[in-house]
Amino acid sequence: MATGSTTARRHQLRDFLRARRARITPEDVGMPAAGRRRTPGLRREEVAVLAGVGVSWYTWLEQGRDIRVSGEVLDAVARALRLSDTERAHLYVLAGLNPPRPVGRDREVTPQLRRLVDAWSPNPAILRDRYHNLLAINDGTRTVLGYDDTDHNCLISFFTHVRYREPHEHWASVAPVVVASFRAAAAHAPDDPEFQRLVAELTDLSPEFARLWARHDVGVPEQAVKAVHHPEVGELLFDLTTLTVTDHPDWYLELYHPRPGTPTAELVERLSLPRVVVAHPG
Repeated sequence: MATGSTTARRHQLRDFLRARRARITPEDVGMPAAGRRRTPGLRREEVAVLAGVGVSWYTWLEQGRDIRVSGEVLDAVARALRLSDTERAHLYVLAGLNPPRPVGRDREVTPQLRRLVDAWSPNPAILRDRYHNLLAINDGTRTVLGYDDTDHNCLISFFTHVRYREPHEHWASVAPVVVASFRAAAAHAPDDPEFQRLVAELTDLSPEFARLWARHDVGVPEQAVKAVHHPEVGELLFDLTTLTVTDHPDWYLELYHPRPGTPTAELVERLSLPRVVVAHPG
């Protein structure tokens, strides 16, 4: 028996498909506009022909009936109706399937995002993708966390660079959370070769990662307290918040904010001051 939410979703599917069908004329898709049309746009049977599906099946889909659908068939309907990536994902959701990852989306970091990351200085800010590849970092990340041009993936840095691990207090307690979050992300794309490649690389490089990965723990990025021991100013405490970038849902913005009630903000400001080099007479 359909629940209230399922019924509402099917009604939305019906209205969505009708609206998308109404905006396309036969001439738009190279079909003859034969006969009088009581409503604008394509007929159901014309959409079925364009999508390569049965007329009855498409009619049932548009009526919101309880039928089996697949991603391949929904993609064919999306092409027939000339849906955008956003509309295609919406069709998947209304049909009860997980939406696919966008295809061909520009992966270049926009100037607006770079300015946002830079503006968070002197506090650290990191823009990364779901594989933990670094897309953008600011000067605060370099100064406080010790990142440099050799760092390309913060997960690999976390597990393999002594220079990076030493400043992170309670590393052993943080590492399981990091791996659990990564496993949860990888579970959404079990056939993604990049996840498989990265897991294999980390397993070879880090016995700690291999041990934690074998535990099969899962989690999600969450607001947390991050403790960093900086070699110049000592302990720094940050509230770490991870945000999803709306138009790139597999991009994450990690923002470090000095924890209230601690001297962290003043110490970070001190680290950001220009260094004065004193010249000694030769």
